[in-house]
Formats: sequence, C-alpha cells, structure tokens
Amino acid sequence: MSQPSVPVRTRFAPSPTGLLHVGGARTALFNWIYARKHAGTFVLRIEDTDHSRNTEEAKKVITDGLHWLGLDWDEGPLKGGSYGPYYQSERTAIYEEYLGRLEKGGHLYEDNGAIRFRSPREKVVLQDEICGRIEFDLTNPGTHPDITLRRPDGSWIFHFVNVVDDIEMKITHVIRGEDHLSNTPKHIELYKALGAEPPRFAHMPLILNRDGSKMSKRDEGAALGTYPEAGYAPEAVRNYLCLLGWSPKDNREMISMSDVIALFELNQVNRRNAAFDLAKCFWLNGQYLMQMDLARYTELAIPFLEKAGITWPTYESLEQVLAIVKPKLKLLKELPEWVAPFFTEELSYDEAAVAKSLKGSDQGATAASRLKALSEAFKALTTWDVASLEAALKETAAKLGAKTGELVHPARVASSGRSVGPGLYEMLEVLGKERTLSRFATGEAKALG
Repeated sequence: MSQPSVPVRTRFAPSPTGLLHVGGARTALFNWIYARKHAGTFVLRIEDTDHSRNTEEAKKVITDGLHWLGLDWDEGPLKGGSYGPYYQSERTAIYEEYLGRLEKGGHLYEDNGAIRFRSPREKVVLQDEICGRIEFDLTNPGTHPDITLRRPDGSWIFHFVNVVDDIEMKITHVIRGEDHLSNTPKHIELYKALGAEPPRFAHMPLILNRDGSKMSKRDEGAALGTYPEAGYAPEAVRNYLCLLGWSPKDNREMISMSDVIALFELNQVNRRNAAFDLAKCFWLNGQYLMQMDLARYTELAIPFLEKAGITWPTYESLEQVLAIVKPKLKLLKELPEWVAPFFTEELSYDEAAVAKSLKGSDQGATAASRLKALSEAFKALTTWDVASLEAALKETAAKLGAKTGELVHPARVASSGRSVGPGLYEMLEVLGKERTLSRFATGEAKALG
C-alpha cells in the first residue's frame, strides 16, 4: 500500500466509564500500530464531556490500561503536546468558536433550546480504508434527521466535538469500530460545513462473543483490567488483540510487535466480525510465559509475589526458583502458591496430599521408611545437583524394590507440602541439602503421625 502523503496522526478517544473494553483496547492498538508503522504520532484524547462519569479514577483506568499494554502515546494526558488540552472538558472555548463558524455559515438552528445542524440533504460517498466505497443517502429527513450539536443544558454532543477535535489536532486517520460507521456521513457533512478536509476513515469489524452476540462489559474477558489481575502477560494480550480482525497471512499465531508493525496494512483488516475466544488468549499467554526470558518473567512475577507477602533473600535466589516453576504456569497469579515453599521455613501442607502420599503404604513399605532410606542416600551425596539426586533416588527405589514414583511422591509432598510442582530433582537442588533433609524428617513424622 502507498505511503500516506502527509505525516500520519492517529488518535484513541475513549470516554472515561471506569472500564476499558477489549474492543477499545484493540482500537487503541491498531491506531498505535499504524502510527508506528508510518513514523507518525499517536494521540490520546479523553472524551469526558459527560460530567456524571467524569472522575479521576475512570480516567486512570484508561491510562493504566494503555500503559499495561505497552501503548505509549505521543501526545495526550500526562504527556502534553501542541494541540491540547487533551480532555474535552477543558476545550469549551474551542467548541464555542467552531459553533460560531457554523452559525455564521447558516448551518445551525435552534430547536427547543437545542442547537441543531441543518443537513445539506445530499448523498455522501465514503472511501473507507477497510470497508471500501460506501454511499450514504442523507436526503430523507425521516430516516436521517438533523443532528444535535449542543443540548438545551449547554452540554456538547459527541458528533460535534469529535469532529472539532480531529480538525484541531490534525488527525489524518480515524481508525475505529464499525459501530461508528453510520456516524461517519454526518461527520463528513460537518467537515464540509467547516471547510475542513476529512481524515481517512477505517472502520474495523466488531468483536463479538463466540455465539455471535455483542460483548457486554459483564462478559468474561471483556474488561482489559481483568487481564493483569489474572496474571496475563501484556505481550500475550497485545498479540491476541492484533489477531482480532487481522492476521499476518502466514498462519502464525505468535507474532512480535515489530513484525506486526512491518506487515500491518489497513486494507488487509478483515471485514468479518471477529469472534472473541478467551481460551485462545489463555493458550497464547502460556506460550509467551514459557518462552519468555527470565529477566522479563521475573519483572512480571515480582508484583504478584509482593502482593502475597512473599520475600526472598536475593534477586538471584528468586530467579533460581522462577526458572524451575516457569514451565509449569499458565497465569502469573498462580505464582505465589508455587513459589512460597522455597521462601519459608513454616511449610504449609496440603492435607489431601499428605493423606495420599505420606499416610498410606505401598508394597509392604511405608512412606516413612522410604523417606528415611532416601534421606540416608541423600546424606551421603557429595554433589548436590539434579543428576546426583535422580541417580540416588532411583538407586534407593531399586534397593527397596519400589517403583520410582513411590519415592518421588512422598519426597515431593515432604519437601514442598504439595502434590504438584516443578520437577522434583530441580526443586531439591534449589532447596539445598540441609533444607531437604530437614523437610524429609518432618515428612517422616507426618507419615507416622
């Protein structure tokens, strides 16, 4: 596709409702990608003219959500820029000026205290970057009534302030959901009345539930804020959102943002509505966590551990633990439960695991005697590493006439308090000889108790 003839300026203009919907997050992402692809400018603008919902907390949901996704805006709240203010509530004087222009041009009339725009009653042709050529017939006032620009109480209507802000902020490309497609001809009429060149429009397919219904804010996965709480990695969610209506055309599901930026074209965005599949996002998250380098994984892990009150002696000791639990987890919120046994001396035992692996006896040998025999074998080790631990356990099992698993399970529960966890030998290596033998002794006592 040809390079835009003017410097690209895109924008994301959400209303602060207290929720950043995944549809809005995808809109922000596609605008960000397009701006980055063309070395342009990505603007964040908050449409906060609804005073009943205009709270600092609601605005923070938006900025926090974009920060979490890694979408850095070039102009907007917390950044500033040459075309501010970036909150609509602070732009009243600008709207008054533009309203005056329309009034002087004879485009306005009053209707029961409201200010309305007199449509020229024409057919409007839109060459959409995604949808192609669309013709709108606005000649019938019965089906296309004149739009209100300002309510009787003085508050502004979305259509007007949206157009004014895009003119003032020199937006070149309006990339938004297809639910705004019917608004676009009205906006084009306003651009024409104001003597301004409309931006290029690109209307993305809607995101629907798998059953074809529209996603509500109550649907699972609809609110972006639930993803960091659940322990998703931002890069995984960002990857998944890219695939809602677009694909790299080579069947890749994991794709880096640098590759997305290089390959992305608006005319390749799918026209069909996108089906939201949280299971696929969950799978992608597991893949990202598994393949993530340890430094990034640790960076994401620390807030979850701190929230759970887990402390560690050194960063290196934390990385050592995270390295062995990392392949097992699909969500970061699971980390505290897996990590806790390594950083406490007051081990908490899962009673069901104790009952199954420590209390019972198998093939004539009790769990206690097996742990005792294993302790003796481990005490004799001069090298404490995975290979030595595995060899000692297998040799002990053979001497006892037991299966390897009949020693592995009680050893795991005795050393971690749980029946599941990282590889046993890796776990024991990290715990160290002294702590392992101490925990085996406690396990023996529990087995006999």
